[in-house]
Amino acid sequence: MEADFPLHEPMSFFNIDTIPHFEILERKKIDTVDNNEGIKLSQTLTLTSFDSGHWVIPAFELDADKPLFTDSIPINVGFSPFDPNQEYHDIKDIINVQAEKKEKETWYWYAAVSAVLIAMIIYLLVRRRKKPAVAAPPVDPYTEAKEELEKLRKEKVSSKLFYSRLVDIFRLYIFRRKGIASLQETTDDLVLQLRRLKLPENDFARLGQALRMSDSVKFAKYEPGESEKEESFIITRQCIDMIEKTSNAETKIQAQ
Repeated sequence: MEADFPLHEPMSFFNIDTIPHFEILERKKIDTVDNNEGIKLSQTLTLTSFDSGHWVIPAFELDADKPLFTDSIPINVGFSPFDPNQEYHDIKDIINVQAEKKEKETWYWYAAVSAVLIAMIIYLLVRRRKKPAVAAPPVDPYTEAKEELEKLRKEKVSSKLFYSRLVDIFRLYIFRRKGIASLQETTDDLVLQLRRLKLPENDFARLGQALRMSDSVKFAKYEPGESEKEESFIITRQCIDMIEKTSNAETKIQAQ
């Protein structure tokens, strides 16, 4: 499935949960391709079916100002050809099995009940002695992110650890402040979700480059220069500041 979106236009993608008469074996991640004309999203689904007959994969809807639909796809599902030369295996009758006679060992029950009572008494005594835990005061996501960035700036760490911590700080902030499920997302999926924050186009592009740089350092063993690391640090901090400023403005509007 593919969908092309012009620049600066809101993006969505097909939301496919189930398909009648088919099962989804594999759902690959959504690939994102940026070009001068816009953004292309694509995803591959692998299907199977155990219902023989003529079926139709229905048209899927893509949300837009005017909903768009894909074409439907007719599919003929059939069983594998039967080989009459193969050995025939008939259905076996039910086999009766003699149930084992359980000896009545009543003292097992007494021991089990006694052990449970003793465990309950110990639990209640320990629970009484425990003091109620004092809840830690909530940490402001913005304050926490700024403090962690300052710590990272002062420490001398390897490029791999630097980018890993830098991206983790940003992911945690964006999750706590904007509710974007960023902790388990791939970098491409995260960049796709960040478009809805409507950051300035130049800052958004630089932030995406910093996030992808982290993947290059971790997986491709790319060794960036100090200027590249400084650039990644600055744009990450600036974007956190911009997102925080926008969030505060939205909160004030809602309060009014």
